Amino acid sequence: MNTSDLDYALPEELIAQHPCEQRDESRLLVLDRADQSMTVDVFRNLPHYLRRGDCLVFNDTRVIRARLHGRKPTGGQVEVFLLHETSPGEWDALVRPSSKVKPGTPVKIAAGIEALVGDRLPGGRRHVSFAQPDVLTVLEQAGEVPLPPYIRRDTPDASDLTRYQTIYAHAPGAVAAPTAGLHFTEAVFCRLEESGVDRAFLTLHVGYGTFRPIQAERLEDHTLEPEPFTLTEKTATQLNRTRAVGGRIVAVGTTVTRVLETQCQAGAYHPGTGETNRYIYPPYTFRAIDALQTNFHLPRSSLLALVCAFGGADFILEAYRFAVREQFRFYSYGDTMLIL
Repeated sequence: MNTSDLDYALPEELIAQHPCEQRDESRLLVLDRADQSMTVDVFRNLPHYLRRGDCLVFNDTRVIRARLHGRKPTGGQVEVFLLHETSPGEWDALVRPSSKVKPGTPVKIAAGIEALVGDRLPGGRRHVSFAQPDVLTVLEQAGEVPLPPYIRRDTPDASDLTRYQTIYAHAPGAVAAPTAGLHFTEAVFCRLEESGVDRAFLTLHVGYGTFRPIQAERLEDHTLEPEPFTLTEKTATQLNRTRAVGGRIVAVGTTVTRVLETQCQAGAYHPGTGETNRYIYPPYTFRAIDALQTNFHLPRSSLLALVCAFGGADFILEAYRFAVREQFRFYSYGDTMLIL
């Protein structure tokens, strides 16, 4: 499959710049693969499309305030975008303007907080170290919410601190939100519980590479950067039990899908902690999920490739064209779809 097959026309005004007023007021496009039908609804009605005994699986990663602004001793401004902690106080990061920050340059972030910009790394990254080993505490004091590049605002709003975070976010480490989960509210959780739909959680810390478009001409020539994940014994047991009694595994987002497809072998889910660079594109036989809830993704992206593999490329791209005509809102703060 050519990467160009994942192109679609999207008016810029449909790229959501803010979330809707209430999380569960997002629009929901329900796709039925069996009869190729499309149904327009609102997200709060998600439980109507699930069955007693189904299990929704969520990514409980928490977005860190990864973007830092500081100054060099000369007074020049520097942006440090933390990507991945390699050891306590040591990070891989993007530094701007990198060409003007020599290795060994200290950058004052805020009162009492200083980062040391080190060696250049592959992919335009830099090594950055902090005197404080507990950098997450530093980020809570001085960091900025790392909104995606297609949200064109100079600075985040105060509301982004909560809205670019799921209500069940628990494990800090992501630099991008698992956006399929942004629509859930306690009211939706209550309705799911009343409907007999179970919940399970895993963790995958979403990296900045999630925004990297596929540059290769052929989909199979692209690669994903590894991202750390944890699938607990409790969750694996819960998912195996769900499948044993005929329930469906419903992945909330592409990140959940990639972890489950990594950890499902020989018909069973296996606990584990590690990294995954599982890249899913058509054609692909899914072993771990039976349904997928996911937002609308960028053209030529690995996320859209995964969705096309699950729903069928022709059906998914037809649904995207329908969503454009119906003025759905796209990307992180946009609307969502459920593929059954």
